[in-house]
Amino acid sequence: MTSLAGKSAIVTGSTSGIGKGIAEALAKAGANVMLNGFGDAAEIETQRAALAASAKVKVAFHGADMAKPAEIRDLVASAGREFGRVDILVNNAGIQFVAPVEQFPEDRWDAIIAINLSSAFHATKAALPGMRQAGWGRVINIASAHGLVASADKSAYVAAKHGIVGLTKTVALETAGSGVTCVAICPGWVLTPLVQKQIDAKAAASGLSPEAAKAALLSEKQPSKEFATPEQIAETALFLCSRAADQITGSTIALDGGWLAQ
Repeated sequence: MTSLAGKSAIVTGSTSGIGKGIAEALAKAGANVMLNGFGDAAEIETQRAALAASAKVKVAFHGADMAKPAEIRDLVASAGREFGRVDILVNNAGIQFVAPVEQFPEDRWDAIIAINLSSAFHATKAALPGMRQAGWGRVINIASAHGLVASADKSAYVAAKHGIVGLTKTVALETAGSGVTCVAICPGWVLTPLVQKQIDAKAAASGLSPEAAKAALLSEKQPSKEFATPEQIAETALFLCSRAADQITGSTIALDGGWLAQ
């Protein structure tokens, strides 16, 4: 079990799905955690308080809009004030929109690039000086199988996730030997609220039952025919914070049920 006692983390987009799973794993390993995301304020406060009580660490929340650089900088600065420093940054926030390129709304392109890619740049830029000073840090970018291969109708998402993989490699080179590492986790299909929307849309468009739509979605890409889980991704993130991962940097780690092996 990796102990992160005395460490502090920011997990963007952590009020649900993958980010929530990662935040919970880091807190249970002993790290103080800054949550971030959208949602009902009362529900978020309940989530924050419950995690702080169960993990016995400091858990805070910052509602930064990850499309706004000034708010991202304030998120990182707030975590530094709250916890003393930021040791672990998990760039997870993301949105999705699906349409052919010639029909893709320009405002949706701009929003996906801002939240799925540019936010990771702004957060990393703000967090790195403190990590360098401490001589230890972890930047974990939640990319996607779509950071390595493409699918039709997802131009903005695929472009952003490819960009995240490139950003990961560059940050890794720039921080090599400093005690800071940067890695991209590339999940395949994960049953999150974002993917559930795609399943619902597929079911509605094809007349399939929800279970049949899930099976059809998996069979298109994921040979295991099983979803990866937020818990599996969280355990991978936890491993990347361990001493065993000190020399894993600039890499992509695929949790994709064989998607990329095809």
